[in-house]
Amino acid sequence: MPAPISDVDTAPDPSNASGDERRPDPDPKLAEAVDIARSAAEEEAAGNGPYDSPALVMEAEGPAVGEHVCVEYESDHSVTHYFRTNYRGYVGWRWAVTVATSGREHPVTVSEVVLLPGPRALVAPDWVPWSERVRPGDLGAGDLLPSGQDDPRLAPGTLPGDDPVAELAYEVDAGRERVLSRQGRLEAAERWYQGEFGPDTETARLAPGPCGSCGFFLPLSGSMRAAFGVCANAVSPADGRVVHVEFGCGAHSEAEVDTSSTIPVADVVYDDTTLDYESRG
Repeated sequence: MPAPISDVDTAPDPSNASGDERRPDPDPKLAEAVDIARSAAEEEAAGNGPYDSPALVMEAEGPAVGEHVCVEYESDHSVTHYFRTNYRGYVGWRWAVTVATSGREHPVTVSEVVLLPGPRALVAPDWVPWSERVRPGDLGAGDLLPSGQDDPRLAPGTLPGDDPVAELAYEVDAGRERVLSRQGRLEAAERWYQGEFGPDTETARLAPGPCGSCGFFLPLSGSMRAAFGVCANAVSPADGRVVHVEFGCGAHSEAEVDTSSTIPVADVVYDDTTLDYESRG
């Protein structure tokens, strides 16, 4: 049983049809066994069913087993009756009771009783492994986040073989058992390209030049060299961060600022500090 979900408005009843697929009509004797199916559902809801499920004994708005919704053909000898559930939080869920008979002369018996979500039922979201729920910034001091042996972002850092020297020669930084795989490099490149220091940011659009032409740009090594590097300008907003070659900021090494006066100066200048005079004698 999933955990209860908060109450919302009651969802419409699902139809008995499954898309455009048409199923045979159920055996009339089985289709009419509504009371038998209801009794089985009520017994299960009370915790007295064959599986003795106290987890199903929950608070309900009225009887735990509500009105009959539909009957669905399973086979020539079995059908499933659906009843609305009145459990709080289980909007759109239904009691599903499968009944069967082995022939015309044999009685109807109950095969299974279970509480199932309908087509429009509220259900919990799909479970996501913890390793996929971790986001940047979640890892704190002392926390451990091991990468599995099958992590697709990593690849063996050595060549297969018996010669340890040849194996270590494959990785320039000899000693690492695993390095970034092609998928790992592509994921990192996409993340950096779309990030705060990518080429499509407002800072980059207003910059006097791209990082690729800046003297403070330190290119990365390997396959990332052509597209990414690290900023080494202390006054830049990207100092110490990975930047795209087309990113840029106002601290570009070749930026030029016009320091001339913004006040227009006339071409003819008169010096008022001296007095010119002509003698009449």
